[in-house]
Amino acid sequence: MPPTAFDRMHRKVQKWVWQQGWRELRPAQVAAAGPVVAGATDVIVSAATAAGKTEAVFLPVCSVLLDEPASAPGIRVLYVSPLKALINDQHSRLAALCADLDIAVHRWHGDVASSQKSAVVKDPHGMLLITPESLEALFVRHGAGVTALFGTLRYVVVDELHAFIGTERGAQLQSLLHRIELRARRRIPRLAMSATLGDLKVAADFLRPGHGDAVTTVIDDDDHQELRLQLRGYLETPPRLDAAAAEKAEQAGGEVTVEDVTPGDAIAVAEHLFTTLRGTDNLVFANSRTDVETYADLLRAKSERSRVPNAFFPHHGSLAKDLREHVEAELKAGGQPVTAICTSTLEMGIDIGDVASIAQIGAPPSVASLRQRLGRSGRRGGPAVLRLYVAEREIDEKATVLDWLRFDLVQSIAMVQLLLRGWIEPPATDDLHLSTLVQQVFSVIAEHGGVRPGEAYGALCGHGPFQRVTPSMFAELLSALGGNELITQMDDGTLLLDVAGERIVNHYSFYTAFSTPEEYRLVADGRQLGSLPIDFPLLPGMLLVFAGRRWKVLSVDDAHKVIDLEKSRAGRPPRFTPSVLPIHAEVHAEMLRVFSDDDFPVYLDERARDLLAEARANFTRLRLDTTHVVAAGQDTALFPWARSRVADTVAAVLGAGGLSVQRSGPAVLVTGVTPRELADELAILAPGGAPDPVELAAAVGNKASQKYDPYLGDRLLDVGYAARSLDPEGAWQFFNRALADLRTTSGVTQ
Repeated sequence: MPPTAFDRMHRKVQKWVWQQGWRELRPAQVAAAGPVVAGATDVIVSAATAAGKTEAVFLPVCSVLLDEPASAPGIRVLYVSPLKALINDQHSRLAALCADLDIAVHRWHGDVASSQKSAVVKDPHGMLLITPESLEALFVRHGAGVTALFGTLRYVVVDELHAFIGTERGAQLQSLLHRIELRARRRIPRLAMSATLGDLKVAADFLRPGHGDAVTTVIDDDDHQELRLQLRGYLETPPRLDAAAAEKAEQAGGEVTVEDVTPGDAIAVAEHLFTTLRGTDNLVFANSRTDVETYADLLRAKSERSRVPNAFFPHHGSLAKDLREHVEAELKAGGQPVTAICTSTLEMGIDIGDVASIAQIGAPPSVASLRQRLGRSGRRGGPAVLRLYVAEREIDEKATVLDWLRFDLVQSIAMVQLLLRGWIEPPATDDLHLSTLVQQVFSVIAEHGGVRPGEAYGALCGHGPFQRVTPSMFAELLSALGGNELITQMDDGTLLLDVAGERIVNHYSFYTAFSTPEEYRLVADGRQLGSLPIDFPLLPGMLLVFAGRRWKVLSVDDAHKVIDLEKSRAGRPPRFTPSVLPIHAEVHAEMLRVFSDDDFPVYLDERARDLLAEARANFTRLRLDTTHVVAAGQDTALFPWARSRVADTVAAVLGAGGLSVQRSGPAVLVTGVTPRELADELAILAPGGAPDPVELAAAVGNKASQKYDPYLGDRLLDVGYAARSLDPEGAWQFFNRALADLRTTSGVTQ
C-alpha cells in the first residue's frame, strides 16, 4: 500500500498534527505532501482562503528539514511575503508549529531590530521570513555574505503569489530568486501559495520563468460554502455644501463637518452600515483612502449621537503602523465587536479571525479583488456574506450618455456574475519591467563591487527573468545610464556606480522597485497618526479628518515634513489620488450580457433593479447592441467593449490627432466632435493599418510612470510604454468597426 500524505511526514510533525486534534488532512495538504517532500519540482498550492495552504506547504517542508539535517550553516527555508504584517502573522503561526521541532523561525523587515538581523547573519539557520525589499537590501549590504546565508537553502516559499505577478515588485522578486540560485549554483525548489490565481499557466511561468510547464500545481477548488449576497442601489444626492461653499464657510471661521460635505447617498450608506453591522465583526472595503476616512468619521459620529461605543475604525496604508495593528488585534481578539473600514490593506491573508460579513462600497476594482475580500467572511463553516453598495448619478440636463448606462452598477453586477461562475482575471504579463531592470543593474553592481556588461546581461536577461530584453536593448539601457552619469565603465569593461548612482543606491528608498511619494508626518500630542502626500496642501487653521477623528492643523514644518494637529469638532477628509485598475475584456463582455439579458439577479434590491432596468432601456434605445458609436449632443461616445489597453490606445491616437478625449469606464468620449466629423477622421486613420506600437508611443506624453523610467532614454521609454499600455492592432480593429457603424447609421443620438 503506497504511503499516505501523513505517512510522508516526520514523526514530530505527525505528533503536532495529532495535538491539533485534526481528524484528517485537508485536500490541499494531502495533494501537496508528495511533490513538496520529493523536491523535484516547483509547486503552486491554489486553494481558497482558510483551506490550510500554509500547512500544506510547511508540514512537508518541516518534515524534510528534520529528515535532512544541514551539512553547513545557512538559512534552510526562505519565505517571501508582499506584506510586513503578513510576515508578522506567519511568524507567530510558524513559530508555534516549529516550537517542538528545533527549527528556528526568523523575521526580517524594516520593523525588526538590527540586533536580530545581525544575529541571523552571524548564525544563519532555520527559516527566514522576509519582504522583497529587505531581500534586496541583503544583496546590496551583504553581497559577499549572501552565499553563506543561502548556500544550503532547501526551499523558497512565496506567499500571496498573485500579488506579485505582472508587477514591478514581481519582476524584482524573480530577479532576486534567480540571483540566489546563481550564488548557490543550483536550482532551489520554489513553493508558492495563493487563493486568487486566474490563470495557473501564467502563475507557473512567473514562478519559474521559461520552465512553467514543469511546475506542479495543487488545486483545491472544492468550495461549497453558502453565499449570502445583496447589491443595494442608490441615487447620488449633493452634499449640503459644495467645495466652494465649504471653503467660504471655513474662511469665515465656520465649522464644516464631514456631514456637510458628504453626498446624501453616502450618508444613507453609512446609516445602513451602522444599523446592519453593529454587534458583529466586519470588513467594509472602500475604493479610496478618502472614502475610508469619510465613512469611518460618519459611523463614529453616528455612534456618539446614539450614545453607544464606537465599533467602526479606519484601516489604510497612510495610517501609522500602531493604529493599523490595533484594529487588526481587536478583530483577531474576538472580544468587543469591531468593523474595519479599509482599502486593500486587509484584503490579503493576515489572520484577523472570523468576520461576519464583507461590504464593498462602489464597484469592485476587479473580480480577483472581490474574491479575495469575500474569502475573509465565513471562514469557520458559516455562510459568507457580501453586501455591495453602488450609487448612480441622478439623471438631469447635465447627465452624459455614460450616466444613462449606469456603468458602476452594471460593472458590479458583471463582476459578481463572473465571481459566481468562478472566473478570475489572469494577470497582465506584457510589461518589460525596464524600470526594475535598471534597479537590478544597480543592485548587481553594488553586490559584486562592479560587473562586466556580458555578465550582467547573462545574470539578469539571458538566463534571468528579463529574457524579453534583447542584447541591443540592454546595451541601449547601459548607454542611457552612463549618459545620466549613473554608471561608468572602466578600461577593462567593468561597470561601476557613478556618483549619482551611488547616491541612489545608498538612499533608503532604493530597495523598493516602485515609486513612493514624499510625505508629511501627521502628529497629535506627540503621537504619529500617519502620513499624507506632500502634494496635499495643508495650512495652519485648516480642519481635517484622519484616523477616524477630526483635527485642526496647528503648524506645518516644511523642513522636517511634520504637521502638528489638535482635536477639533469639525473637519474634512483629505483627498487621496485613487488607484484605478484596468478592466479585463471579459468583464466588459459580461457587462454586455447584463445589458442584453431580461432577467434580474435575485440579489438586487428594489432601487438597484430600477437602475438596471433604466440602464437596459437606454442601452436598447441607443442601439448599443449593434453600434459602437453614440452621438451625445456635440460630443461622440465610442464603446470598444474590449480590454482597457484598447480603449487607452484609441484615446491616445485620437488625442495625438488633436481631438479632446476623455476615458470613462469602457467608453472613450470625444468632446466637441460629432459622429459625422469623427467619421472623416477615422476614414483617414483606419485604412492605413495599425502603426508600430513604439512609433505610436513616441506621440504620447507623460510616459514616465515607473520609478526609474526617467533614466531610460526616450526610445526605451517608448518601448516600455508600448509593451505595457498600447494595443494598436486592437485599436485599429475597433476603428474599422466604428467607421463601418458611422457609414451605415451616422451615429445614434442620445
